[in-house]
Amino acid sequence: MDDLSPLEAAILTHITQNPFAGQQELADQMSIARSTVAAHIVSLTRKGYILGRGYVLPAAKRVVCLGGAVFDRKFQASQPLVRGTSNPATGFHSYGGVARNVLENLALLGHDTSFVSVVGDDQTGRTLLGHLRDRGVDVSQVALSRHRSTAEYCAILSPDGDLDLGIADMDIFEELTPDRLERARAHLTSATLLFSDCNPPMETIRTLIERSRGARYTLAIDPVSTHKAQRLPADLTGVGLLFMNLDEASAYLSGSFPADSTGAAEAAQALRARGVSGVVVSTGTQGLVVADDSGVTHVPAIPSHPVEVTGAGDAMIAGTLHATLAGQPLAEAARTGALLAALTVETATTVRADLSAAFLDQQHHRLPQGTALSSSSSLDPGVSA
Repeated sequence: MDDLSPLEAAILTHITQNPFAGQQELADQMSIARSTVAAHIVSLTRKGYILGRGYVLPAAKRVVCLGGAVFDRKFQASQPLVRGTSNPATGFHSYGGVARNVLENLALLGHDTSFVSVVGDDQTGRTLLGHLRDRGVDVSQVALSRHRSTAEYCAILSPDGDLDLGIADMDIFEELTPDRLERARAHLTSATLLFSDCNPPMETIRTLIERSRGARYTLAIDPVSTHKAQRLPADLTGVGLLFMNLDEASAYLSGSFPADSTGAAEAAQALRARGVSGVVVSTGTQGLVVADDSGVTHVPAIPSHPVEVTGAGDAMIAGTLHATLAGQPLAEAARTGALLAALTVETATTVRADLSAAFLDQQHHRLPQGTALSSSSSLDPGVSA
């Protein structure tokens, strides 16, 4: 609470003790003018220490996810795909979107979660929100669009479950404007951790990063794709944690890196030079490379028996965030991320339905050991690409 004045801190203490106290009651208790109380309550709301009317106090540890909520349609081919003709396949649907997937994983892991997004004012959108409510997610900050339908993604999978082709209708996320951030300001600033994907417009992403500088919360970002990675500004100061795969890092940095842990380490250091505090670069089956002030560490992928790979990256992010919220160093937390990714691909769903914190703890015997690639002293802050 270093950002509070002594009077703001005193008012917050009184509100914490009695959230239903009126402004005049607070003024009388503190021997100050009601107008002074009102002004400081506005300030406390803007800083995220109270949430709007009624002085609703935020949870001690709270995660807000901002970005895509998508209806996924998936078709897995029964035999090798042949272009230009009909292919027999098994179809199924689920809910997706990087931010939504990360959010649901974290909710299942027991975190207090809130979602900032937009869905269509249609049956698909209402069903999607109902599913999140059933998970205990606060969806009060999800807008209903009267102009666009709920986002949809169609994945064509090979017989072994690998993605062959993906088609996305994501225009609705253009409505996630900076004005939308302002309307959700109390929810964002009161968070312990704010995770965003890059589905919102470039201006929104830039505003989000600028506002995170000096904020109470840690900002974590995943770009979603090589195309949407270009929405990130050159200066990433304020981003506490950045997740990228090697292709996304190459696209954003306009560089070319070897497709191995050495290349991932080079990319991670280049991203750190842009102002990011911690970076996790994925190299697929070769695992993760983590870079922060402690150095660069390689975390190998966990052997698994994949059923369907969609959602693996989102699960890795959620597992890593889950462990960092528990106070683990980033390199150690990424091992939990690798574990959750492996557990997720062993099911047919994008988010593992039986996930819980207890279940994840029971699987810790599968955790990989990380290998240090360099110490913090060997990190060159001038590296760029």
